[in-house]
Amino acid sequence: MRTLVIAPHPDDEILGCGGTLLRRKAEGVKLGWLIVTGISEQTGWSAVRVRQRDVEIAKVAKLVGFSEVFNLRLPTAHLDSLPMADLVDQFSAIFKSFQPDEVLLPHRADAHTDHRVVFDVASACTKWFRYPSVRRVLAYETISETGFGLDADCTFYPNVFIDISNFLERKLEVMSIYQSELGTFPFPRSVQAIQALATLRGATSGFMAAEAFQLLRERQ
Repeated sequence: MRTLVIAPHPDDEILGCGGTLLRRKAEGVKLGWLIVTGISEQTGWSAVRVRQRDVEIAKVAKLVGFSEVFNLRLPTAHLDSLPMADLVDQFSAIFKSFQPDEVLLPHRADAHTDHRVVFDVASACTKWFRYPSVRRVLAYETISETGFGLDADCTFYPNVFIDISNFLERKLEVMSIYQSELGTFPFPRSVQAIQALATLRGATSGFMAAEAFQLLRERQ
Protein backbone atom coordinates (compact mmCIF):
# COMPACT_ATOMS: atom_id res chain seq x y z
CA MET A 1 0.00 0.00 0.00
CA ARG A 2 1.13 3.54 -0.74
CA THR A 3 -0.22 6.60 1.09
CA LEU A 4 0.31 10.15 -0.15
CA VAL A 5 -0.34 13.01 2.26
CA ILE A 6 -0.73 16.46 0.75
CA ALA A 7 0.29 19.36 2.99
CA PRO A 8 -0.42 22.94 1.90
CA HIS A 9 2.26 23.98 4.41
CA PRO A 10 4.82 21.98 6.36
CA ASP A 11 3.15 21.05 9.67
CA ASP A 12 -0.33 20.40 8.22
CA GLU A 13 0.62 16.76 7.69
CA ILE A 14 1.45 16.30 11.38
CA LEU A 15 -1.40 18.39 12.78
CA GLY A 16 -3.96 16.65 10.61
CA CYS A 17 -2.77 13.07 10.40
CA GLY A 18 0.62 12.66 12.03
CA GLY A 19 -0.53 9.76 14.18
CA THR A 20 -2.08 8.01 11.21
CA LEU A 21 1.10 8.43 9.17
CA LEU A 22 3.17 6.94 11.99
CA ARG A 23 0.72 4.05 12.26
CA ARG A 24 0.75 3.48 8.50
CA LYS A 25 4.55 3.38 8.57
CA ALA A 26 4.48 0.80 11.37
CA GLU A 27 2.09 -1.25 9.25
CA GLY A 28 4.58 -1.31 6.37
CA VAL A 29 2.90 1.27 4.16
CA LYS A 30 5.08 3.30 1.80
CA LEU A 31 4.59 6.99 2.58
CA GLY A 32 4.81 9.98 0.26
CA TRP A 33 4.70 13.63 1.34
CA LEU A 34 3.67 16.38 -1.05
CA ILE A 35 4.54 19.81 0.39
CA VAL A 36 2.86 22.46 -1.72
CA THR A 37 4.18 25.79 -0.44
CA GLY A 38 7.44 27.04 0.97
CA ILE A 39 9.20 30.13 2.24
CA SER A 40 12.03 31.89 0.42
CA GLU A 41 14.23 34.95 0.60
CA GLN A 42 12.42 36.24 -2.49
CA THR A 43 9.18 36.40 -0.53
CA GLY A 44 10.70 38.23 2.43
CA TRP A 45 12.05 35.48 4.67
CA SER A 46 15.56 35.55 6.07
CA ALA A 47 18.16 33.12 4.77
CA VAL A 48 18.48 31.73 8.29
CA ARG A 49 14.75 31.00 8.55
CA VAL A 50 14.67 29.41 5.11
CA ARG A 51 17.54 27.08 6.04
CA GLN A 52 15.87 26.32 9.36
CA ARG A 53 12.66 25.30 7.62
CA ASP A 54 14.57 22.97 5.29
CA VAL A 55 16.19 21.35 8.34
CA GLU A 56 12.76 20.95 9.95
CA ILE A 57 11.39 19.24 6.86
CA ALA A 58 14.35 16.87 6.72
CA LYS A 59 13.92 15.96 10.41
CA VAL A 60 10.18 15.35 10.03
CA ALA A 61 10.73 13.23 6.92
CA LYS A 62 13.21 11.05 8.81
CA LEU A 63 11.14 10.68 11.98
CA VAL A 64 7.92 9.83 10.16
CA GLY A 65 9.70 7.61 7.65
CA PHE A 66 8.60 9.10 4.35
CA SER A 67 9.91 7.17 1.36
CA GLU A 68 9.54 10.15 -0.95
CA VAL A 69 9.18 13.89 -0.37
CA PHE A 70 7.88 16.16 -3.12
CA ASN A 71 8.41 19.85 -2.36
CA LEU A 72 6.86 22.26 -4.86
CA ARG A 73 7.97 25.38 -2.90
CA LEU A 74 5.12 27.51 -4.24
CA PRO A 75 4.54 30.88 -2.53
CA THR A 76 2.67 30.61 0.76
CA ALA A 77 -0.74 32.33 0.89
CA HIS A 78 -0.66 32.99 -2.85
CA LEU A 79 -1.89 29.73 -4.37
CA ASP A 80 -5.16 31.36 -5.39
CA SER A 81 -3.20 33.69 -7.67
CA LEU A 82 -1.61 30.84 -9.65
CA PRO A 83 -3.21 29.26 -12.74
CA MET A 84 -5.22 26.20 -11.74
CA ALA A 85 -4.10 24.28 -14.82
CA ASP A 86 -0.44 24.72 -13.87
CA LEU A 87 -1.09 23.49 -10.35
CA VAL A 88 -2.98 20.45 -11.61
CA ASP A 89 -0.10 19.61 -13.95
CA GLN A 90 2.38 19.70 -11.06
CA PHE A 91 0.19 17.56 -8.81
CA SER A 92 -0.59 15.18 -11.65
CA ALA A 93 3.08 14.43 -12.28
CA ILE A 94 3.53 13.50 -8.62
CA PHE A 95 0.41 11.31 -8.53
CA LYS A 96 1.57 9.45 -11.63
CA SER A 97 5.08 9.04 -10.22
CA PHE A 98 4.14 7.90 -6.71
CA GLN A 99 1.00 5.92 -7.65
CA PRO A 100 -0.80 6.28 -4.29
CA ASP A 101 -3.51 3.89 -3.17
CA GLU A 102 -4.61 6.27 -0.41
CA VAL A 103 -4.64 10.06 -0.53
CA LEU A 104 -4.88 12.27 2.57
CA LEU A 105 -5.70 15.89 1.81
CA PRO A 106 -6.92 19.03 3.62
CA HIS A 107 -10.64 19.69 3.82
CA ARG A 108 -12.43 22.10 1.48
CA ALA A 109 -13.96 23.92 4.48
CA ASP A 110 -10.60 25.01 5.94
CA ALA A 111 -10.27 28.72 6.58
CA HIS A 112 -6.91 29.16 4.80
CA THR A 113 -7.21 29.79 1.07
CA ASP A 114 -4.14 27.64 0.40
CA HIS A 115 -5.98 24.65 1.89
CA ARG A 116 -9.03 25.22 -0.29
CA VAL A 117 -6.95 25.55 -3.44
CA VAL A 118 -4.99 22.40 -2.60
CA PHE A 119 -8.25 20.50 -2.06
CA ASP A 120 -9.56 21.55 -5.48
CA VAL A 121 -6.31 20.74 -7.27
CA ALA A 122 -5.90 17.37 -5.57
CA SER A 123 -9.51 16.50 -6.38
CA ALA A 124 -8.68 16.79 -10.05
CA CYS A 125 -6.02 14.11 -9.58
CA THR A 126 -8.30 11.41 -8.16
CA LYS A 127 -10.29 10.48 -11.29
CA TRP A 128 -10.10 6.70 -11.58
CA PHE A 129 -9.65 6.72 -15.35
CA ARG A 130 -6.57 8.97 -15.15
CA TYR A 131 -5.17 7.90 -11.78
CA PRO A 132 -6.25 4.27 -11.40
CA SER A 133 -3.99 3.62 -8.40
CA VAL A 134 -6.13 5.83 -6.14
CA ARG A 135 -8.52 3.66 -4.16
CA ARG A 136 -9.31 5.85 -1.15
CA VAL A 137 -9.47 9.61 -0.56
CA LEU A 138 -9.70 11.02 2.97
CA ALA A 139 -9.85 14.64 4.12
CA TYR A 140 -7.99 15.26 7.34
CA GLU A 141 -8.79 17.72 10.11
CA THR A 142 -6.25 20.51 10.55
CA ILE A 143 -6.51 22.07 13.98
CA SER A 144 -6.52 25.92 13.65
CA GLU A 145 -7.98 25.71 10.13
CA THR A 146 -10.77 23.14 9.81
CA GLY A 147 -12.83 24.54 12.66
CA PHE A 148 -12.55 28.17 11.58
CA GLY A 149 -14.32 28.24 8.22
CA LEU A 150 -17.64 30.14 8.20
CA ASP A 151 -19.33 28.49 5.22
CA ALA A 152 -22.27 26.65 6.77
CA ASP A 153 -22.80 24.67 3.57
CA CYS A 154 -19.29 23.22 3.61
CA THR A 155 -18.29 21.63 6.89
CA PHE A 156 -16.02 18.84 8.04
CA TYR A 157 -18.07 15.71 8.70
CA PRO A 158 -15.88 13.10 10.40
CA ASN A 159 -16.92 9.57 9.47
CA VAL A 160 -13.61 7.70 9.73
CA PHE A 161 -11.69 7.48 12.99
CA ILE A 162 -8.20 5.99 13.14
CA ASP A 163 -6.81 4.77 16.45
CA ILE A 164 -3.54 6.56 17.24
CA SER A 165 -3.39 5.63 20.92
CA ASN A 166 0.08 4.13 20.47
CA PHE A 167 1.32 7.01 18.34
CA LEU A 168 0.06 10.23 19.98
CA GLU A 169 3.21 10.88 21.99
CA ARG A 170 5.34 10.31 18.91
CA LYS A 171 3.10 12.68 16.94
CA LEU A 172 3.66 15.39 19.56
CA GLU A 173 7.40 14.73 19.44
CA VAL A 174 7.46 15.21 15.68
CA MET A 175 5.24 18.30 15.91
CA SER A 176 7.71 19.86 18.35
CA ILE A 177 10.14 20.17 15.45
CA TYR A 178 7.89 22.93 14.13
CA GLN A 179 8.49 24.96 17.30
CA SER A 180 7.69 28.29 15.64
CA GLU A 181 4.22 27.02 14.73
CA LEU A 182 3.29 26.06 18.29
CA GLY A 183 1.79 28.46 20.82
CA THR A 184 0.46 28.59 24.35
CA PHE A 185 -2.99 27.16 25.07
CA PRO A 186 -5.73 28.12 24.22
CA PHE A 187 -3.95 28.81 20.92
CA PRO A 188 -5.20 25.97 18.66
CA ARG A 189 -1.73 24.84 17.60
CA SER A 190 -0.62 24.00 21.12
CA VAL A 191 0.31 20.70 22.70
CA GLN A 192 -2.75 20.81 24.97
CA ALA A 193 -5.13 21.50 22.09
CA ILE A 194 -3.66 18.73 19.93
CA GLN A 195 -3.95 16.28 22.81
CA ALA A 196 -7.50 17.42 23.58
CA LEU A 197 -8.65 16.91 19.99
CA ALA A 198 -7.10 13.44 19.89
CA THR A 199 -8.84 12.60 23.17
CA LEU A 200 -12.19 13.91 21.91
CA ARG A 201 -11.95 11.98 18.66
CA GLY A 202 -10.94 8.92 20.65
CA ALA A 203 -13.95 9.27 22.94
CA THR A 204 -16.17 9.57 19.87
CA SER A 205 -14.88 6.31 18.44
CA GLY A 206 -13.95 4.17 21.44
CA PHE A 207 -10.19 4.70 21.52
CA MET A 208 -7.82 6.42 23.93
CA ALA A 209 -6.78 8.76 21.10
CA ALA A 210 -7.81 9.06 17.46
CA GLU A 211 -7.60 11.20 14.36
CA ALA A 212 -10.77 11.98 12.41
CA PHE A 213 -11.22 12.03 8.65
CA GLN A 214 -14.00 12.53 6.17
CA LEU A 215 -14.16 9.74 3.62
CA LEU A 216 -14.62 11.35 0.21
CA ARG A 217 -14.25 8.36 -2.06
CA GLU A 218 -13.40 4.70 -1.80
CA ARG A 219 -13.16 2.04 -4.50
CA GLN A 220 -12.92 -1.56 -3.37
